[in-house]
Amino acid sequence: MIQMAGAALLTLTGACSQNSPGATIDPPVTPPSKANEVDMWLTKADQSELLKKQNTVIYFADTTNVYPVIEVDSATSYQQVDGFGYTLTGASAYLLNSMGSAKNALLQELFGTGSTGIGISYLRVSIGASDLSAEVFSYNDLPEGETDPQLTKFSLSKDTVDLIPVIKEILAINPAIKIMGSPWSPPVWMKDNKKSIGGSLLPQYYSTYARYFVKYIEAMKAKGITIDAVTIQNEPQHGGNNPSLVMSAEQQADFVKNHLGPAFKTAGIQTKIVIWDHNCDNPAYPITILNDPEAKKFVDGSAFHLYAGDISALSTVQSAHPDKALYFTEQWTSSKGDFGGDLKWHVKNVMIGSMRNWSKIALEWNLANDATFGPHTPGGCTECKGALTITGASFTRNVSYYIVAHASKFIPAGSARIASNAVANLANVVFKRPDGKKVMLIVNESGSPAGFNIKYKGKLAFTSLPAGAVATYIW
Repeated sequence: MIQMAGAALLTLTGACSQNSPGATIDPPVTPPSKANEVDMWLTKADQSELLKKQNTVIYFADTTNVYPVIEVDSATSYQQVDGFGYTLTGASAYLLNSMGSAKNALLQELFGTGSTGIGISYLRVSIGASDLSAEVFSYNDLPEGETDPQLTKFSLSKDTVDLIPVIKEILAINPAIKIMGSPWSPPVWMKDNKKSIGGSLLPQYYSTYARYFVKYIEAMKAKGITIDAVTIQNEPQHGGNNPSLVMSAEQQADFVKNHLGPAFKTAGIQTKIVIWDHNCDNPAYPITILNDPEAKKFVDGSAFHLYAGDISALSTVQSAHPDKALYFTEQWTSSKGDFGGDLKWHVKNVMIGSMRNWSKIALEWNLANDATFGPHTPGGCTECKGALTITGASFTRNVSYYIVAHASKFIPAGSARIASNAVANLANVVFKRPDGKKVMLIVNESGSPAGFNIKYKGKLAFTSLPAGAVATYIW
Protein backbone atom coordinates (compact mmCIF):
# COMPACT_ATOMS: atom_id res chain seq x y z
CA MET A 1 0.00 0.00 0.00
CA ILE A 2 1.11 3.61 -0.55
CA GLN A 3 0.37 6.75 1.44
CA MET A 4 -1.19 9.49 -0.69
CA ALA A 5 -3.57 12.34 -0.06
CA GLY A 6 -3.48 11.53 3.64
CA ALA A 7 -5.04 8.11 2.97
CA ALA A 8 -3.55 4.64 2.63
CA LEU A 9 -4.54 3.71 -0.90
CA LEU A 10 -3.81 0.81 -3.17
CA THR A 11 -1.59 1.15 -6.21
CA LEU A 12 -4.06 0.53 -8.97
CA THR A 13 -2.58 -0.85 -12.16
CA GLY A 14 -5.13 -0.80 -14.92
CA ALA A 15 -7.94 -0.81 -12.33
CA CYS A 16 -9.88 1.71 -14.39
CA SER A 17 -9.29 0.31 -17.84
CA GLN A 18 -12.26 2.26 -19.16
CA ASN A 19 -10.26 5.43 -18.48
CA SER A 20 -6.76 4.40 -19.51
CA PRO A 21 -6.26 0.72 -20.37
CA GLY A 22 -3.11 -0.81 -18.97
CA ALA A 23 -1.95 2.42 -17.34
CA THR A 24 -1.00 3.08 -13.74
CA ILE A 25 -3.24 5.88 -12.46
CA ASP A 26 -2.12 7.68 -9.32
CA PRO A 27 -4.77 8.51 -6.73
CA PRO A 28 -5.67 12.21 -6.55
CA VAL A 29 -3.14 14.35 -4.75
CA THR A 30 -4.52 16.70 -2.08
CA PRO A 31 -3.10 18.37 1.02
CA PRO A 32 -2.11 15.84 3.73
CA SER A 33 -3.58 17.80 6.65
CA LYS A 34 -7.22 16.86 6.08
CA ALA A 35 -9.14 15.22 8.90
CA ASN A 36 -10.91 11.92 8.32
CA GLU A 37 -14.58 12.25 7.36
CA VAL A 38 -15.42 8.68 6.33
CA ASP A 39 -14.84 5.60 8.48
CA MET A 40 -14.01 2.39 6.63
CA TRP A 41 -14.30 -1.23 7.83
CA LEU A 42 -12.76 -3.91 5.62
CA THR A 43 -12.85 -7.68 5.09
CA LYS A 44 -10.42 -9.15 2.56
CA ALA A 45 -11.03 -12.27 0.52
CA ASP A 46 -7.79 -13.84 1.80
CA GLN A 47 -8.94 -13.30 5.43
CA SER A 48 -5.86 -11.21 6.25
CA GLU A 49 -8.25 -8.53 7.52
CA LEU A 50 -11.65 -9.41 8.96
CA LEU A 51 -14.16 -6.66 9.75
CA LYS A 52 -11.25 -4.40 10.62
CA LYS A 53 -11.50 -0.64 10.96
CA GLN A 54 -9.00 1.05 8.67
CA ASN A 55 -6.64 3.87 9.57
CA THR A 56 -7.07 5.49 6.17
CA VAL A 57 -7.97 9.17 6.01
CA ILE A 58 -10.92 9.59 3.65
CA TYR A 59 -12.53 12.97 3.13
CA PHE A 60 -14.72 14.88 0.71
CA ALA A 61 -13.11 17.42 -1.64
CA ASP A 62 -13.95 19.52 -4.69
CA THR A 63 -11.21 17.95 -6.82
CA THR A 64 -12.08 15.43 -9.53
CA ASN A 65 -10.22 12.43 -10.93
CA VAL A 66 -10.55 9.67 -13.51
CA TYR A 67 -11.96 7.01 -11.18
CA PRO A 68 -15.58 5.80 -11.23
CA VAL A 69 -18.09 7.75 -9.18
CA ILE A 70 -20.81 6.33 -6.93
CA GLU A 71 -23.17 9.21 -6.30
CA VAL A 72 -25.28 9.06 -3.16
CA ASP A 73 -28.56 10.97 -2.98
CA SER A 74 -30.03 11.08 0.52
CA ALA A 75 -33.05 13.02 -0.77
CA THR A 76 -34.28 9.88 -2.56
CA SER A 77 -35.28 7.12 -0.17
CA TYR A 78 -36.83 3.68 -0.56
CA GLN A 79 -37.77 0.99 1.98
CA GLN A 80 -37.08 1.07 5.70
CA VAL A 81 -34.93 -1.69 7.13
CA ASP A 82 -36.24 -4.09 9.81
CA GLY A 83 -32.90 -5.78 10.36
CA PHE A 84 -30.14 -8.24 9.48
CA GLY A 85 -29.41 -11.65 10.96
CA TYR A 86 -29.88 -15.41 10.79
CA THR A 87 -32.16 -18.26 11.68
CA LEU A 88 -31.71 -19.25 15.28
CA THR A 89 -32.22 -22.95 14.59
CA GLY A 90 -32.79 -25.56 17.27
CA ALA A 91 -29.21 -26.68 16.66
CA SER A 92 -27.92 -23.14 17.14
CA ALA A 93 -29.80 -22.73 20.43
CA TYR A 94 -28.60 -26.12 21.70
CA LEU A 95 -24.97 -25.32 20.93
CA LEU A 96 -25.15 -21.85 22.45
CA ASN A 97 -26.80 -23.25 25.55
CA SER A 98 -24.02 -25.83 25.87
CA MET A 99 -21.25 -23.21 26.11
CA GLY A 100 -21.52 -22.68 29.84
CA SER A 101 -20.16 -19.38 31.12
CA ALA A 102 -18.76 -18.50 27.68
CA LYS A 103 -22.24 -18.10 26.25
CA ASN A 104 -22.96 -14.64 27.63
CA ALA A 105 -19.90 -13.00 26.08
CA LEU A 106 -20.74 -14.50 22.70
CA LEU A 107 -24.37 -13.37 22.88
CA GLN A 108 -23.17 -9.88 23.78
CA GLU A 109 -20.91 -9.92 20.71
CA LEU A 110 -23.66 -11.13 18.41
CA PHE A 111 -26.55 -9.01 19.64
CA GLY A 112 -24.92 -6.09 21.44
CA THR A 113 -24.33 -2.71 19.85
CA GLY A 114 -21.17 -1.69 21.69
CA SER A 115 -17.72 -1.48 20.15
CA THR A 116 -17.29 -5.26 20.07
CA GLY A 117 -20.89 -6.12 19.10
CA ILE A 118 -22.20 -6.77 15.60
CA GLY A 119 -25.78 -5.76 16.39
CA ILE A 120 -27.82 -8.61 14.91
CA SER A 121 -31.31 -7.11 14.73
CA TYR A 122 -33.54 -9.78 13.20
CA LEU A 123 -33.97 -13.51 13.85
CA ARG A 124 -35.96 -16.24 12.18
CA VAL A 125 -36.97 -19.28 14.24
CA SER A 126 -38.67 -22.50 13.23
CA ILE A 127 -42.22 -23.22 14.38
CA GLY A 128 -41.58 -26.76 15.55
CA ALA A 129 -38.49 -28.44 14.12
CA SER A 130 -36.47 -27.37 11.10
CA ASP A 131 -34.05 -29.72 9.37
CA LEU A 132 -31.36 -28.20 11.62
CA SER A 133 -32.99 -29.48 14.78
CA ALA A 134 -31.69 -32.57 16.53
CA GLU A 135 -35.01 -34.35 15.99
CA VAL A 136 -38.28 -33.95 14.12
CA PHE A 137 -41.12 -32.60 16.24
CA SER A 138 -44.18 -30.35 16.20
CA TYR A 139 -46.07 -28.76 19.07
CA ASN A 140 -48.84 -31.34 18.83
CA ASP A 141 -47.29 -34.75 18.28
CA LEU A 142 -49.58 -37.74 18.90
CA PRO A 143 -49.42 -41.52 18.72
CA GLU A 144 -50.06 -42.86 15.22
CA GLY A 145 -53.75 -42.84 14.35
CA GLU A 146 -54.74 -40.16 16.87
CA THR A 147 -55.93 -36.62 16.07
CA ASP A 148 -56.48 -33.52 18.20
CA PRO A 149 -58.64 -31.00 16.30
CA GLN A 150 -59.09 -28.87 19.44
CA LEU A 151 -55.32 -28.79 20.01
CA THR A 152 -55.74 -29.73 23.65
CA LYS A 153 -52.28 -31.32 23.68
CA PHE A 154 -50.48 -28.33 22.14
CA SER A 155 -47.17 -27.72 23.93
CA LEU A 156 -43.96 -25.73 23.42
CA SER A 157 -42.14 -28.16 25.71
CA LYS A 158 -39.43 -29.15 23.20
CA ASP A 159 -38.46 -25.50 22.74
CA THR A 160 -38.38 -24.70 26.45
CA VAL A 161 -35.09 -26.59 26.84
CA ASP A 162 -32.81 -24.45 24.62
CA LEU A 163 -34.56 -22.18 22.12
CA ILE A 164 -36.81 -20.15 24.42
CA PRO A 165 -34.16 -19.65 27.14
CA VAL A 166 -31.65 -18.44 24.51
CA ILE A 167 -34.20 -16.08 22.93
CA LYS A 168 -34.94 -14.59 26.36
CA GLU A 169 -31.22 -13.99 26.93
CA ILE A 170 -31.01 -12.31 23.53
CA LEU A 171 -34.01 -10.12 24.36
CA ALA A 172 -32.26 -9.02 27.54
CA ILE A 173 -29.43 -7.72 25.34
CA ASN A 174 -31.60 -6.30 22.55
CA PRO A 175 -35.28 -5.97 23.56
CA ALA A 176 -36.08 -4.46 20.14
CA ILE A 177 -34.92 -7.44 18.06
CA LYS A 178 -37.62 -8.70 15.68
CA ILE A 179 -38.44 -12.39 15.38
CA MET A 180 -40.07 -14.23 12.49
CA GLY A 181 -41.50 -17.74 12.88
CA SER A 182 -41.55 -20.24 10.01
CA PRO A 183 -42.93 -23.82 10.07
CA TRP A 184 -41.23 -26.65 8.20
CA SER A 185 -44.24 -28.95 8.71
CA PRO A 186 -47.54 -29.13 10.58
CA PRO A 187 -48.15 -32.06 12.94
CA VAL A 188 -48.15 -35.19 10.78
CA TRP A 189 -51.74 -36.10 11.70
CA MET A 190 -52.85 -33.00 9.78
CA LYS A 191 -51.12 -34.19 6.58
CA ASP A 192 -52.35 -36.46 3.80
CA ASN A 193 -49.27 -38.73 3.92
CA LYS A 194 -48.99 -38.79 7.74
CA LYS A 195 -45.23 -38.26 7.42
CA SER A 196 -42.82 -35.47 8.36
CA ILE A 197 -41.37 -35.38 4.83
CA GLY A 198 -43.52 -33.87 2.08
CA GLY A 199 -47.25 -34.35 1.81
CA SER A 200 -49.95 -31.68 1.93
CA LEU A 201 -52.14 -30.18 4.62
CA LEU A 202 -55.54 -31.89 4.62
CA PRO A 203 -58.33 -29.37 3.89
CA GLN A 204 -60.32 -30.48 6.94
CA TYR A 205 -57.45 -29.25 9.12
CA TYR A 206 -56.98 -25.78 7.57
CA SER A 207 -58.88 -24.10 10.41
CA THR A 208 -57.17 -26.28 13.02
CA TYR A 209 -53.77 -25.36 11.63
CA ALA A 210 -54.71 -21.67 11.67
CA ARG A 211 -55.49 -22.02 15.37
CA TYR A 212 -52.13 -23.82 15.78
CA PHE A 213 -50.45 -20.59 14.60
CA VAL A 214 -52.58 -18.59 17.03
CA LYS A 215 -51.69 -20.87 19.93
CA TYR A 216 -48.00 -20.65 19.01
CA ILE A 217 -47.99 -16.84 18.96
CA GLU A 218 -49.97 -16.63 22.20
CA ALA A 219 -47.79 -19.24 23.93
CA MET A 220 -44.59 -17.44 22.90
CA LYS A 221 -46.07 -14.15 24.09
CA ALA A 222 -46.78 -15.78 27.45
CA LYS A 223 -43.05 -16.57 27.59
CA GLY A 224 -42.22 -12.91 26.97
CA ILE A 225 -41.44 -13.37 23.27
CA THR A 226 -43.24 -11.36 20.59
CA ILE A 227 -43.43 -12.96 17.15
CA ASP A 228 -43.33 -10.04 14.72
CA ALA A 229 -44.12 -12.08 11.61
CA VAL A 230 -44.82 -15.62 10.45
CA THR A 231 -44.37 -17.20 7.06
CA ILE A 232 -46.98 -19.79 6.09
CA GLN A 233 -44.48 -22.46 5.12
CA ASN A 234 -40.75 -22.74 4.63
CA GLU A 235 -40.04 -23.64 0.98
CA PRO A 236 -43.56 -24.79 0.09
CA GLN A 237 -42.41 -26.25 -3.24
CA HIS A 238 -39.68 -28.44 -1.73
CA GLY A 239 -41.16 -31.62 -0.30
CA GLY A 240 -37.92 -33.56 0.11
CA ASN A 241 -36.58 -32.01 3.28
CA ASN A 242 -37.15 -33.44 6.76
CA PRO A 243 -39.45 -31.94 7.87
CA SER A 244 -41.30 -30.34 4.93
CA LEU A 245 -44.73 -29.69 3.42
CA VAL A 246 -45.88 -29.01 -0.14
CA MET A 247 -48.36 -26.19 -0.62
CA SER A 248 -49.49 -24.62 -3.90
CA ALA A 249 -50.18 -20.90 -4.35
CA GLU A 250 -53.88 -21.63 -4.55
CA GLN A 251 -53.77 -23.66 -1.33
CA GLN A 252 -51.81 -20.93 0.43
CA ALA A 253 -54.28 -18.26 -0.73
CA ASP A 254 -57.18 -20.38 0.55
CA PHE A 255 -55.45 -20.94 3.89
CA VAL A 256 -54.71 -17.23 4.36
CA LYS A 257 -58.02 -15.71 3.32
CA ASN A 258 -60.41 -18.30 4.77
CA HIS A 259 -58.53 -19.52 7.83
CA LEU A 260 -55.33 -17.88 9.07
CA GLY A 261 -56.27 -14.26 8.39
CA PRO A 262 -59.71 -14.55 10.03
CA ALA A 263 -58.21 -16.51 12.96
CA PHE A 264 -55.67 -13.74 13.60
CA LYS A 265 -58.41 -11.12 13.36
CA THR A 266 -60.66 -12.97 15.80
CA ALA A 267 -57.81 -13.43 18.29
CA GLY A 268 -56.64 -9.82 17.94
CA ILE A 269 -53.20 -10.90 16.76
CA GLN A 270 -51.05 -8.25 15.06
CA THR A 271 -48.35 -10.64 13.87
CA LYS A 272 -47.60 -10.08 10.17
CA ILE A 273 -48.51 -12.81 7.68
CA VAL A 274 -45.81 -13.39 5.05
CA ILE A 275 -46.27 -15.68 2.04
CA TRP A 276 -44.02 -17.79 -0.21
CA ASP A 277 -40.65 -18.09 1.66
CA HIS A 278 -38.96 -19.89 -1.21
CA ASN A 279 -36.81 -19.24 -4.26
CA CYS A 280 -36.49 -16.31 -6.63
CA ASP A 281 -37.32 -18.46 -9.67
CA ASN A 282 -41.07 -18.33 -8.98
CA PRO A 283 -42.33 -14.79 -8.31
CA ALA A 284 -45.62 -15.89 -9.87
CA TYR A 285 -46.42 -17.82 -6.67
CA PRO A 286 -46.68 -14.79 -4.36
CA ILE A 287 -48.18 -12.66 -7.13
CA THR A 288 -50.94 -15.24 -7.58
CA ILE A 289 -51.83 -14.95 -3.89
CA LEU A 290 -51.61 -11.16 -3.86
CA ASN A 291 -53.83 -10.97 -6.96
CA ASP A 292 -56.61 -12.41 -4.79
CA PRO A 293 -57.96 -9.34 -2.95
CA GLU A 294 -59.48 -11.40 -0.15
CA ALA A 295 -56.12 -13.04 0.57
CA LYS A 296 -54.11 -9.87 -0.02
CA LYS A 297 -55.85 -7.91 2.72
CA PHE A 298 -54.35 -10.26 5.32
CA VAL A 299 -50.85 -10.41 3.81
CA ASP A 300 -48.00 -8.13 4.87
CA GLY A 301 -45.52 -9.30 2.25
CA SER A 302 -43.57 -12.05 0.51
CA ALA A 303 -40.36 -13.84 1.55
CA PHE A 304 -37.60 -15.17 -0.68
CA HIS A 305 -34.54 -17.45 -0.78
CA LEU A 306 -31.99 -17.53 -3.61
CA TYR A 307 -31.15 -21.16 -4.30
CA ALA A 308 -32.66 -20.63 -7.76
CA GLY A 309 -33.60 -17.60 -9.84
CA ASP A 310 -32.36 -14.02 -9.68
CA ILE A 311 -32.63 -11.55 -6.81
CA SER A 312 -34.50 -9.15 -9.12
CA ALA A 313 -37.57 -11.36 -8.58
CA LEU A 314 -38.23 -9.30 -5.46
CA SER A 315 -38.62 -6.21 -7.62
CA THR A 316 -40.94 -8.14 -9.93
CA VAL A 317 -43.28 -8.72 -6.99
CA GLN A 318 -42.82 -5.15 -5.76
CA SER A 319 -43.78 -3.78 -9.17
CA ALA A 320 -46.94 -5.91 -9.20
CA HIS A 321 -47.89 -5.05 -5.61
CA PRO A 322 -45.92 -2.00 -4.42
CA ASP A 323 -48.02 -1.75 -1.26
CA LYS A 324 -46.65 -5.04 0.09
CA ALA A 325 -43.34 -5.71 1.84
CA LEU A 326 -40.48 -7.96 0.73
CA TYR A 327 -38.32 -10.13 2.99
CA PHE A 328 -35.14 -12.07 2.25
CA THR A 329 -35.18 -14.89 4.78
CA GLU A 330 -32.54 -17.52 4.00
CA GLN A 331 -29.31 -18.33 2.18
CA TRP A 332 -26.87 -21.01 3.26
CA THR A 333 -23.11 -21.17 3.01
CA SER A 334 -21.69 -24.60 2.27
CA SER A 335 -19.14 -26.57 4.26
CA LYS A 336 -17.38 -27.01 0.91
CA GLY A 337 -17.39 -23.32 0.04
CA ASP A 338 -14.48 -20.92 -0.40
CA PHE A 339 -14.30 -17.92 1.97
CA GLY A 340 -13.51 -15.36 -0.71
CA GLY A 341 -16.03 -16.68 -3.20
CA ASP A 342 -18.81 -16.96 -0.64
CA LEU A 343 -18.03 -13.50 0.78
CA LYS A 344 -18.28 -11.87 -2.63
CA TRP A 345 -21.38 -13.75 -3.84
CA HIS A 346 -23.41 -13.40 -0.65
CA VAL A 347 -22.62 -9.73 -0.06
CA LYS A 348 -23.45 -8.93 -3.69
CA ASN A 349 -26.65 -10.97 -3.95
CA VAL A 350 -28.03 -11.36 -0.42
CA MET A 351 -26.95 -8.25 1.47
CA ILE A 352 -26.75 -5.73 -1.36
CA GLY A 353 -29.00 -7.40 -3.94
CA SER A 354 -31.96 -8.00 -1.65
CA MET A 355 -31.80 -4.45 -0.32
CA ARG A 356 -31.59 -2.90 -3.79
CA ASN A 357 -34.66 -4.98 -4.63
CA TRP A 358 -36.85 -3.68 -1.80
CA SER A 359 -36.26 -6.23 0.97
CA LYS A 360 -36.73 -5.07 4.56
CA ILE A 361 -34.42 -7.76 5.94
CA ALA A 362 -31.44 -9.80 4.81
CA LEU A 363 -30.90 -13.10 6.62
CA GLU A 364 -28.30 -15.77 6.16
CA TRP A 365 -29.33 -19.30 7.14
CA ASN A 366 -27.98 -21.02 10.25
CA LEU A 367 -26.45 -19.09 13.14
CA ALA A 368 -24.34 -21.98 14.47
CA ASN A 369 -23.31 -25.60 13.88
CA ASP A 370 -20.87 -28.02 15.47
CA ALA A 371 -17.70 -29.38 13.83
CA THR A 372 -19.71 -32.03 11.97
CA PHE A 373 -22.25 -29.47 10.62
CA GLY A 374 -24.90 -30.76 13.00
CA PRO A 375 -27.10 -31.26 14.83
CA HIS A 376 -29.65 -31.96 12.11
CA THR A 377 -32.62 -34.23 11.54
CA PRO A 378 -32.31 -37.53 9.65
CA GLY A 379 -32.29 -36.30 6.07
CA GLY A 380 -31.60 -32.71 7.11
CA CYS A 381 -28.80 -30.56 5.72
CA THR A 382 -25.37 -32.13 6.30
CA GLU A 383 -23.30 -29.37 4.68
CA CYS A 384 -24.86 -26.18 6.08
CA LYS A 385 -22.09 -24.06 7.57
CA GLY A 386 -23.35 -21.64 10.20
CA ALA A 387 -22.01 -18.20 10.97
CA LEU A 388 -20.28 -19.89 13.91
CA THR A 389 -18.81 -23.31 14.53
CA ILE A 390 -19.23 -24.07 18.24
CA THR A 391 -17.23 -26.76 20.01
CA GLY A 392 -17.88 -26.87 23.73
CA ALA A 393 -17.15 -23.41 25.11
CA SER A 394 -15.09 -22.29 22.09
CA PHE A 395 -16.21 -21.03 18.72
CA THR A 396 -14.93 -20.04 15.28
CA ARG A 397 -16.35 -17.22 13.17
CA ASN A 398 -17.14 -18.37 9.62
CA VAL A 399 -17.74 -16.40 6.42
CA SER A 400 -21.46 -15.89 7.10
CA TYR A 401 -20.56 -14.02 10.30
CA TYR A 402 -18.73 -11.37 8.27
CA ILE A 403 -21.32 -11.31 5.48
CA VAL A 404 -24.00 -10.20 7.94
CA ALA A 405 -21.81 -8.20 10.32
CA HIS A 406 -20.77 -5.78 7.57
CA ALA A 407 -24.41 -4.67 7.55
CA SER A 408 -25.79 -5.43 11.01
CA LYS A 409 -23.04 -3.63 12.92
CA PHE A 410 -23.56 -0.36 11.08
CA ILE A 411 -27.14 -0.31 9.76
CA PRO A 412 -29.68 -0.41 12.61
CA ALA A 413 -33.37 -1.14 12.23
CA GLY A 414 -35.18 1.99 11.12
CA SER A 415 -32.50 2.96 8.60
CA ALA A 416 -33.75 3.76 5.10
CA ARG A 417 -32.18 2.76 1.83
CA ILE A 418 -31.22 5.81 -0.21
CA ALA A 419 -30.24 6.25 -3.84
CA SER A 420 -26.83 5.28 -5.23
CA ASN A 421 -25.87 4.47 -8.80
CA ALA A 422 -24.59 1.13 -10.04
CA VAL A 423 -20.93 0.91 -11.10
CA ALA A 424 -19.38 -2.04 -12.92
CA ASN A 425 -17.76 -4.54 -10.51
CA LEU A 426 -18.64 -2.38 -7.48
CA ALA A 427 -22.01 -3.59 -6.25
CA ASN A 428 -23.21 -1.24 -3.54
CA VAL A 429 -26.15 -0.12 -1.45
CA VAL A 430 -26.45 2.93 0.81
CA PHE A 431 -28.59 3.73 3.84
CA LYS A 432 -29.41 6.74 5.95
CA ARG A 433 -29.51 5.81 9.62
CA PRO A 434 -31.89 7.27 12.19
CA ASP A 435 -28.95 9.32 13.54
CA GLY A 436 -28.50 10.88 10.09
CA LYS A 437 -25.26 9.13 9.19
CA LYS A 438 -24.89 7.48 5.80
CA VAL A 439 -23.64 3.90 5.42
CA MET A 440 -22.41 2.29 2.19
CA LEU A 441 -21.95 -1.49 1.86
CA ILE A 442 -19.83 -2.35 -1.18
CA VAL A 443 -17.97 -5.29 -2.71
CA ASN A 444 -15.21 -5.28 -5.30
CA GLU A 445 -16.29 -8.10 -7.61
CA SER A 446 -13.24 -7.87 -9.84
CA GLY A 447 -9.94 -9.71 -9.65
CA SER A 448 -7.98 -6.46 -9.37
CA PRO A 449 -7.82 -3.59 -6.86
CA ALA A 450 -10.39 -0.90 -7.62
CA GLY A 451 -10.36 2.82 -6.90
CA PHE A 452 -13.58 4.82 -6.85
CA ASN A 453 -15.17 7.98 -5.54
CA ILE A 454 -18.08 8.42 -3.17
CA LYS A 455 -19.92 11.53 -4.31
CA TYR A 456 -22.14 13.24 -1.76
CA LYS A 457 -23.57 16.74 -1.91
CA GLY A 458 -21.37 17.61 -4.88
CA LYS A 459 -18.03 16.57 -3.36
CA LEU A 460 -15.89 13.48 -3.94
CA ALA A 461 -14.19 11.17 -1.46
CA PHE A 462 -11.64 8.87 -3.09
CA THR A 463 -11.05 5.37 -1.74
CA SER A 464 -10.03 1.92 -2.95
CA LEU A 465 -10.71 -1.75 -2.36
CA PRO A 466 -8.54 -4.85 -2.82
CA ALA A 467 -9.75 -7.54 -5.23
CA GLY A 468 -12.75 -9.43 -3.83
CA ALA A 469 -12.91 -7.29 -0.71
CA VAL A 470 -15.98 -6.04 1.14
CA ALA A 471 -16.15 -2.69 2.90
CA THR A 472 -18.57 -0.63 4.92
CA TYR A 473 -18.19 3.16 4.81
CA ILE A 474 -19.82 5.48 7.35
CA TRP A 475 -20.04 9.28 7.17
